[in-house]
Amino acid sequence: MKKINVLAIDDDEISLKLIKLILEKNSFVDTIITATNGLEALEILEKRFDIDLILLDLIMPVMNGYEFLANIQTRDYLSMIPIIVVSTDETAKQKVFEYGAYDFILKPIREKELSSAVQETLNLLA
Repeated sequence: MKKINVLAIDDDEISLKLIKLILEKNSFVDTIITATNGLEALEILEKRFDIDLILLDLIMPVMNGYEFLANIQTRDYLSMIPIIVVSTDETAKQKVFEYGAYDFILKPIREKELSSAVQETLNLLA
């Protein structure tokens, strides 16, 4: 299996560090790029065409997760990248699937849950 590049978007430094720690343990992950809001993430996606998976928080300043999801859907080349939403807001689950998210993980982030969600998403796309 080809190693993947992951873009993790969260305004919480601790969450980003935890995501990086968990993903670095997975042999199928090559690079983990981070952004602290949706706008910063879009700027990264404009320059890098090698992102295979996005992990997205919903509640962020500047551009939140919903705005990011809506923006991604308008860009064909970006709408193909699978997105796993990682949020504290369980009520958002249905809405993010309507916005095109592949999966939803409830915070606090648990290693086994994150790793298996990433693996399942990759298996769906393989």
